Amino acid sequence: MSGFWLLYFFSFIATGGSARDLQQIPISITKPEGKTVLINCHVSSPDFSNIFIHWYQKKANAAPKRFAYMFSRFFLENQTDKGKFTIEKDASKSVCTLTVSKVKQQDSATYYCAMWNTWIKYFGTGTKLIISGNSPPANSEILQKKHEDQIVYVCLIEKFYPEVIRVTWIKDGEEVTDNVVKGDTWQSTEEDEYSIASWLTVPAESEDKKYYCKYEHEEENILLETQVSETVLPLIAYRSKSL
Repeated sequence: MSGFWLLYFFSFIATGGSARDLQQIPISITKPEGKTVLINCHVSSPDFSNIFIHWYQKKANAAPKRFAYMFSRFFLENQTDKGKFTIEKDASKSVCTLTVSKVKQQDSATYYCAMWNTWIKYFGTGTKLIISGNSPPANSEILQKKHEDQIVYVCLIEKFYPEVIRVTWIKDGEEVTDNVVKGDTWQSTEEDEYSIASWLTVPAESEDKKYYCKYEHEEENILLETQVSETVLPLIAYRSKSL
């Protein structure tokens, strides 16, 4: 394998910096055919105006493919995409926006922004574009089980579509990663909707502290707060506004 292709290959696995430097929100967008979609890439760089932003399309069972990039103006890899894709940079917000016009089924894919940092290409977190109808979670709640020396919280989110969702635990405004088990989405054989659960275990002496289960699905950004009760109930749930 030539040096060029080795560099190209390893650039795709350099994701350590992407979470810090390139953020894409939301993680998925669902639209019917014919609509226009905007995908934002938030770039953490003091030199935003002077860097190239690349856009890649990743379809199922296929390698990512660059279709456009932008410096002071945008360029398309294939001129047949003219009118389909446009790119804009907002230097005041350090945001690069990809617009996909009049979406069709063949536009279904995950879209990544990317930029070079010396010899490494960093990729954004990705936004999955789904051409279909969507459905927010029908139910979301926190289950609680207290043992002698610990408390187990289970964040249960049910019946949503599409399956793309991000679930995290929050304490004092910071993400909690210790003693967290993240489950995979599952689907009933008779339904199109998906469900997911995430577990957090904390010491029993932390029962007075507030923990939040945060989930991001399509345009929703929701917090569920753990509640304390003198008689520990099997089901405790509270829904609040997003951060």
